[in-house]
Amino acid sequence: MALRAVARWRRILGPSAFSDAFTNPNPYNKANGGIMLAVRSNARSCWNVTALHRPFRVKTTHRSRSTSTVASASMKDDLPPVLDSSSDPPPLFDGTTRLYIAYICPFAQRPWIARNYKGLQDKIKLVAIDLLNKPTWYKEKVNPENKDPVKHKFAEELLSYSDTMSKIVFSSFKGDPVKEVGSTFDHLEEALHKFDDGPFFLGQFSLVDIAYITLTERFYPFLQEVWKYDLTSGRPKLAAWIEEMNKIDAYAQTKQDPKVIVEIYKNLFLSQK
Repeated sequence: MALRAVARWRRILGPSAFSDAFTNPNPYNKANGGIMLAVRSNARSCWNVTALHRPFRVKTTHRSRSTSTVASASMKDDLPPVLDSSSDPPPLFDGTTRLYIAYICPFAQRPWIARNYKGLQDKIKLVAIDLLNKPTWYKEKVNPENKDPVKHKFAEELLSYSDTMSKIVFSSFKGDPVKEVGSTFDHLEEALHKFDDGPFFLGQFSLVDIAYITLTERFYPFLQEVWKYDLTSGRPKLAAWIEEMNKIDAYAQTKQDPKVIVEIYKNLFLSQK
């Protein structure tokens, strides 16, 4: 549910607004069933966080809105004071959904507008942060990704490359994948050597791994069955990464039967040749 909420916010706000949403998940969230989204603009000074402590849906529609909905969307709420380094933190997990923003940031304003338009002022509370004098607790508890800008940048690059990888591999099914996809998986092997604090792309498990495993899960059996191509051959880091991913219950519960994948992909791609 939380990931569906992420996808919906991403569609509303545009992919660039979520450049850091796929970095390491906040450890506070796992025990509390929530998810923190670090939303960063291209301007290095603009940071805000959307903290989803409750699963909820943001529905979009092109149909006309009722008078009551428009009225609720136009309701005004009192803007909270800006919190700085001397401010105490709000409760993190008390059942309240909070949108952490900076009033001056245009990218933070996007989810703020969407919140108001959907009439969610009573359900999503604003927390305003001073960008020039951020509270220590904000960096440590709400947005710990601030600590590693190198991983931020690398995550952005990997997420962008996932689209490239998808296009290359899917296109290769119309030709000769054995000759066309090697460099793509070599790129993943090299990326997995970047950090040594864990077996995942950013060292520790992150949404970058989720982005890639959904593709790899489908490419692996199809390439192996039809073209006898083992994408892990000569790529020990990639093989170890797949093995570690298979140990994660959250992913394992979603895995599809490889035989089913192969048959569907044969019908999709090979029947067109």
